[in-house]
Amino acid sequence: MSEEIKQPVFQIQRVYLKDMSLEQPNSPAIFLEQEAPAIEVALDVGAEPLADGIFESTVTITVTAKVKDKVAFLVEGKQAGIFEARNIPAEQLDPLLGIGCPNIVYPYLRANIADLITRAGFPPVHLAEINFEVFYQQRLAALAEQQAATAAAAAPEANGAAH
Repeated sequence: MSEEIKQPVFQIQRVYLKDMSLEQPNSPAIFLEQEAPAIEVALDVGAEPLADGIFESTVTITVTAKVKDKVAFLVEGKQAGIFEARNIPAEQLDPLLGIGCPNIVYPYLRANIADLITRAGFPPVHLAEINFEVFYQQRLAALAEQQAATAAAAAPEANGAAH
């Protein structure tokens, strides 16, 4: 009875900049504004299998800077990583791809975005640390809420909707 226990494997294969864009619709006039721009940041993460035990994890950040109602710049960056993840229990794989991998990829994206904004002629924007565990939990909660709403809409009578 020699059942072989396979050791879990988790390795970074590569981290790379997948996409980066910059728009400055109001340059050069925007450089004459004295007011500091208001910054908005949007975040998205994704993961998809590439091959058996090989996954791509992506983190996308969109930074929009506005002075009054004019866009100073809009930067979107997508950083990705290829990870090998084998012999990992199914219930641990999703959090690994949704939390662990983005934690590895994000610092590269932060540096690339700060660099691009500086090269665009603006003061650097230093993005805050992101708690990907909280972000992951929020996404799961939103997904569960969405599924519950869909189920409720599909069967209003089943939920005792008689008035």
